Amino acid sequence: MKTDLAEPSMPDLSKARILVADDDPRLLLSLVTLLEQRGYQVTAAPGGRAACQKLDSQQFDVAMLDLRMPEVDGFDVMVHAASAQPECAIVVVSGESSFTSVSRALRRGAQDYIRKPYDPEELLNTLHAVLGKQALVRAHADVQQRLEKSEALHRYIVNSSPDIVFMLDQDGRFCFANNKIEALLGYRRSELTGKFFGSIIDKQDLVRVTYALRDAGVTADNPRTFEVRLKTRGSPRANRYFEITAFPVDHETLPLVADAHARLASQKARFYGTARDVTERKEAEAFINFQAYHDLLTRLPNRALFRDRLNLAITQSERSHQKLAVMFLDLDRFKIINDTLGHAMGDRLLQSVTHRLEACLRKGDTLSRFGGDEFTLLLPEIDEPDDARHIAKKLIQALKAPFQLGDHEVFVGVSIGIALYPEAGGSMDQLIQNADIAMYHVKARGKDGYRFYADTMSIDTANRLSLERDLRQALENDELRVFYQPQMCANSGRIVGLEALVRWQHPERGLLYPRDFLPLAEETRLIVDLSEQVLSRACRQVNKWILGGHENLRLSVNLSPIQVDHPRFVENLMEQLQLQNFPPGNLEIEITENVIMSDLEQISIKLRELARLGVRIAIDDFGTGYSSLNYLHRLPIHTLKVDQSFVREIRTGDDGACIVNAIVAMAHGLKLDIVAEGVETDIQLAYLKGLGCHQVQGFFYGPAQPAEAISRLLEKEAKAPFGLEVTEKLRKLDNRIV
Repeated sequence: MKTDLAEPSMPDLSKARILVADDDPRLLLSLVTLLEQRGYQVTAAPGGRAACQKLDSQQFDVAMLDLRMPEVDGFDVMVHAASAQPECAIVVVSGESSFTSVSRALRRGAQDYIRKPYDPEELLNTLHAVLGKQALVRAHADVQQRLEKSEALHRYIVNSSPDIVFMLDQDGRFCFANNKIEALLGYRRSELTGKFFGSIIDKQDLVRVTYALRDAGVTADNPRTFEVRLKTRGSPRANRYFEITAFPVDHETLPLVADAHARLASQKARFYGTARDVTERKEAEAFINFQAYHDLLTRLPNRALFRDRLNLAITQSERSHQKLAVMFLDLDRFKIINDTLGHAMGDRLLQSVTHRLEACLRKGDTLSRFGGDEFTLLLPEIDEPDDARHIAKKLIQALKAPFQLGDHEVFVGVSIGIALYPEAGGSMDQLIQNADIAMYHVKARGKDGYRFYADTMSIDTANRLSLERDLRQALENDELRVFYQPQMCANSGRIVGLEALVRWQHPERGLLYPRDFLPLAEETRLIVDLSEQVLSRACRQVNKWILGGHENLRLSVNLSPIQVDHPRFVENLMEQLQLQNFPPGNLEIEITENVIMSDLEQISIKLRELARLGVRIAIDDFGTGYSSLNYLHRLPIHTLKVDQSFVREIRTGDDGACIVNAIVAMAHGLKLDIVAEGVETDIQLAYLKGLGCHQVQGFFYGPAQPAEAISRLLEKEAKAPFGLEVTEKLRKLDNRIV
């Protein structure tokens, strides 16, 4: 640092005796070495207590002190030095650079203040200047001591401070401001002099600032610190944040100031202060707060903010006796796109989806990204379920058009579960959970649609958790059983195929049917492991029958949408067949129309590959979903399965069988096989045979049975001279489930 004093003829300062005190051994050694290289006589003190002992036993010209030292800090050493060696000059070398610490050090007698990390040359120049001034202090003790304090304080605060330094008169008008005010706010010092300080402060902060400055408890030793918003030059609004530290001026202890302008200002000053720009910190805090409650990719509220708004909406709905709806949205086919094109494209797709969804909403609705490709939507203040239904249809329609991601055109759909308040739950967690359950029911039915939550969808919470735990254990403990329902030739009465159906032999609840646990398996995504176990076991068992002489026996298995959606669906299926040495030509996979139409392009590729490898494709529950001659013609479909709801309509003289007539005629026209499900009566069987439907299954021939029972049937069939005789025997079998 420069000194304002001309250097007089002085003794050899290189012989000066220097005390260096610092509790950091590394910094202490560095400073001692630097000073000794310049010829100074240096004594090291590894802490405040050691420094006091040195001051009691030796004489020093300068003591260079760190402020932060354990037990006895730098301020305590200064107090001790003032009584033990008042002629010893003090130079603070510290990383503590706050205004309060610097001011306190200078008031305790420090000649100068060097901030760590220091520049060696600057430190040596400062030390040289202090030693020179110390020589003058000996000649002009009183006046020079005050001048040194004033110059050091003035030099540090005004010239070195990164903050605005200002003085206010008794009326709150500026009487001094340093050059930083122009750099930070754009004001020239001259235009602010004499102007009321409130002119640059936000109106909402002015009363608080005025009250703080008038507080009787504010002193130089106890300054007041507060945050305010200040206006930049030419701005009508406050747009920058500052942390102000201010205190009243004590003219009895105010240092002498060499600068004439500053001297005049100090005579008028009643308040002294600094203003530190904290705009970046406030913006960082605002960003952190935004990040805590928003998803950074889509800028949507996150689940924490969604739950907060939902909780508030429930309270308002309860007071106003209005309904609200919670929707749980899950994107269909997003994982395939993300895995194929990469996460960057996946992120762009999520942003594009967000923009389309937001365009469908009303003012006051809250769309939230719940995680991954899942979104939640809050619709407050709806009058009836149709309001939610209308929004759901808009959302589905909004995503129908393709998305352009670079050179790629991709399609996604959305499965939406809807929970209405108060019917579907009275609490926040219930509504979210039940909307989620309803969404999974959409997924299970083929995706790209919506469903309202109903009590029949859910197992009660305690039972559900218990059942989920048991289901996971069932997969590990081999508790799943495969039953087989024969698919019969209606003319010969012989078994032409077997549909594999899963049962769960629960250790406590007994035999459970698919309706008891498959929805939960879909919801928890355990369906993949479950389906793989069933397929593996069925292939192993049916292969035994094939090798035992029933070489044309067909195995039909149902596949879940999650399995079909997997990018390696074909590879995984063929690996399982190879593992069991099962002939692909004897396998028929059953999928629903909705699964096909959820992603016709990708599904078409997979089905063609399976058909090329010999696997047969059947459309399950045909006629209940998205029936289309177009996709039937384009895809390698082998079999249509008539849903049992249509078969039930077949009665004597009843016109309800017209749908069956149309489906059978369609299958014949497309040269497809047809299997009628749910055949229970002679009338139904006769009617179907008359239409030319030659493959049937249902309770007319018996329910699904374990492998042991099927083995007996196949053995009896092999021995029977006529298939019809076997049919008659099948009808008389005990329908017990073993």
